[in-house]
Amino acid sequence: MEKSNDSSEYGFILMGFSDRPKLEMVLFIVNFTLYSVAVLGNSAIILVCILDSRLHTPMYFFLANLSFLDLCFSTSCIPQMLVNLWGPDKTISYAGCVVQLFSFLSVGGVECILLAVMAYDRYAAVCKPLHYTVIMHPQLCLRLVAVAWGSGLVNAIVMAPLTMTLSRCGQRRVNHFLCEMPALIKMACVDSRAVEMLAFTFAILIVLLPLTLILVSYGYIAAAVLRIKSAAGRWKAFNTCSSHLTVVSLFYGSIIYMYMQPGNNSSQDQGKFLTLFYNLVTPMLNPLIYTLRNKEVKGALRKVLGRQQ
Repeated sequence: MEKSNDSSEYGFILMGFSDRPKLEMVLFIVNFTLYSVAVLGNSAIILVCILDSRLHTPMYFFLANLSFLDLCFSTSCIPQMLVNLWGPDKTISYAGCVVQLFSFLSVGGVECILLAVMAYDRYAAVCKPLHYTVIMHPQLCLRLVAVAWGSGLVNAIVMAPLTMTLSRCGQRRVNHFLCEMPALIKMACVDSRAVEMLAFTFAILIVLLPLTLILVSYGYIAAAVLRIKSAAGRWKAFNTCSSHLTVVSLFYGSIIYMYMQPGNNSSQDQGKFLTLFYNLVTPMLNPLIYTLRNKEVKGALRKVLGRQQ
């Protein structure tokens, strides 16, 4: 398509929270702290899952992948946002915007599907415990992760170029703190309904379909847990799934609110803070959720840190 906006030469201006200059330094401190915790926490999860042989199981294989995705998810935009919050320069190069959009779309798509894969893993563990090792064999685990990565990459390969080639008639100001697809589509000075409909279709396939599979899995899990007669057995089964269910609720709750509604209905500020939530707060909370509720991970961390009793 024609590029009459010269954005490829001059890049974009990420407005972010520049309309609230007094808030920018507060956000810088808070976001830098949360990002540091997210990087340390997810790196620690990946490290213990690799180094501790007791965690070489499907559940922790998927958890290590989730932590890696969270690192990529946050790193795709938070460092750039911190730079823009620190000083008056709010620019991002055209290439930087493309990389940011592609990373955001691909990693976000992979995480949606990986959470569904993890739900299936919990279904097999609770509902088919005697056949768990046969069902979740290493080859299947690798294939499921490959499907998740492939689906996310297809989403980005299709949607990122379509979004970036929309004509913006010289407009360079992005009303967001990152090059996010809805914000870039809203800048278009041409009819973008076809791109919006395609984005909505991908959202159904990558967001709603995996969520449906998660709900079905947990429906079977709930039925299995209710059939357990002992309270201790029910609590053990619930504890097996509670961390994943908490992560799913945090991630999908904000994603669905953002993307599965008409774009003009939500306020810009609300959209920015929701994006910040699932892009930074959720990746920061995930390691804490799994560590605080999981004795095996806590034991592995103590072992790696040299404090094993």
